[in-house]
Amino acid sequence: MFSFRRHTDKRNGLNIDTREITLEPADNARLLSLCGPFDDNIKQLERRLGIEINRRDNHFKLTGRPICVTAAADILRSLYVDTAPMRGQIQDIEPEQIHLAIKEARVLEQSAESVPEYGKAVNIKTKRGVIKPRTPNQAQYIANILDHDITFGVGPAGTGKTYLAVAAAVDALERQEIRRILLTRPAVEAGEKLGFLPGDLSQKVDPYLRPLYDALFEMLGFEKVEKLIERNVIEVAPLAYMRGRTLNDAFIILDESQNTTIEQMKMFLTRIGFNSKAVITGDVTQIDLPRNTKSGLR
Repeated sequence: MFSFRRHTDKRNGLNIDTREITLEPADNARLLSLCGPFDDNIKQLERRLGIEINRRDNHFKLTGRPICVTAAADILRSLYVDTAPMRGQIQDIEPEQIHLAIKEARVLEQSAESVPEYGKAVNIKTKRGVIKPRTPNQAQYIANILDHDITFGVGPAGTGKTYLAVAAAVDALERQEIRRILLTRPAVEAGEKLGFLPGDLSQKVDPYLRPLYDALFEMLGFEKVEKLIERNVIEVAPLAYMRGRTLNDAFIILDESQNTTIEQMKMFLTRIGFNSKAVITGDVTQIDLPRNTKSGLR
């Protein structure tokens, strides 16, 4: 059972669908499994597909772009079937199943093709070429980075969180909007016990910052990156070494932020100075903190 309504979003001229579905038979235990603890599964669908989901009992109201709303409705119905009891036990729906269902639906790729103006509006230019978002969510992510001082990029591995943040930083540096780029992340573990590793600070930290280096090398070239690092225009440091600093005219990227503690996240946010931007990326499903330690990203 479902109802359907469509209107046009005046802000960007896009069609917005509102669809209501009812999952049968109504079963509170199955609905709890579908939605996940604290509605985490529903929030993941909202975040990945860029839609809004409101629920009352077994009635769901979905609002967003037509192709995403249709895909979300199909995913909810399919996963609700998967919760059916086997041998008297309700089947739990894990976050990985939500991720796989979205991938199988190929909705993000189709949505990007159906909204070509997204890619045109937020292109990032580097010396090695133009970087274009492949999905509406990536386009919105880049737009938020360009428009806001602090941006959180939360999502699973491989969705371009770090790469696009580095691209935006390089673009800002090339246009002389900032004077330096600072890349940081929690190294090794929450306690950041780097002293046990061989080598100087750079040698200790470099392996854990390789994704950031790879993106920089691709956009600027190896020699240019090395020169900028020598001049401290590009600085790479573990999060623990940020304490006590105030960063002005900088583009700061905190990668793997799900492995920060609450205290570390507060410390990082208070380092941001005048005319600076910060992008904080992470995946809340890959937290490696010790048990009973809360993630600063949450």
